[in-house]
Amino acid sequence: MATTLQSPRFPFLPSITPLNSHPFPISTVHFSPKSNTFKASFVAVARNKPVSSSKASNSQYSPTVTENLGDISIFTAAGEPVMFKDLWDQEQGIAVVALLRHFGCPCCWELASTLKESKSRFDSAGVKLIAVGVGAPDKARILAERLPFPMDCLYADPDRKTYDFLDLYYGFGRTFFNPASAKVLSRFDALQKATKNYTIEATPDDRSGVLQQGGMFVFRGKELLYARKDEGTGDHAPLDDVFDVCCKVPVA
Repeated sequence: MATTLQSPRFPFLPSITPLNSHPFPISTVHFSPKSNTFKASFVAVARNKPVSSSKASNSQYSPTVTENLGDISIFTAAGEPVMFKDLWDQEQGIAVVALLRHFGCPCCWELASTLKESKSRFDSAGVKLIAVGVGAPDKARILAERLPFPMDCLYADPDRKTYDFLDLYYGFGRTFFNPASAKVLSRFDALQKATKNYTIEATPDDRSGVLQQGGMFVFRGKELLYARKDEGTGDHAPLDDVFDVCCKVPVA
């Protein structure tokens, strides 16, 4: 029998039925453990609300954001504590930091797959690729082993300290009802491919983590070059835009 992940009736949250006048799309994702496949549909409750587009901007952060971010401690996928400032060269090193929602999010498996496919492109440009997800290190290892994804690029933030510091979006509405989430439909083939070995066991034990949204950031040393908050689930930054930012930066 298939397991159904349905918003708003998500298995980790109470059942809430939205009013018919709710302006956001409702999404239904069916996962079948037997076939390891997803089927999804989005139904627009009110069709006169356009899908929003998130714009990248680093002006919302102070010039010292990277220095303060550096004092946050997270974990490697192997379970070792590490300071953010030790993830890349703080002088002139260029780093792309992708903050996934959580390790049990199918859309994040799709993003991680895309990042993995683009890693050689970033490597050739001298850019370090860093992916951080919500959940304990053992949850990170599930994604790393089953996707697969390189362990040396993957980090765990079980307490969402990085997400809170960067003020990334969080909440029920952002997770299930934001119009930007409809973008995942255009990538549904990639989603199915990325989740062929998916397991819901990668979901954080602290179920509040499933309401966290992610974001994408580019740093050169301690300078923040690019910042984009995901508006909703599956609303990922275009990697071509991220790569363009990296290519405009001279490598020391």
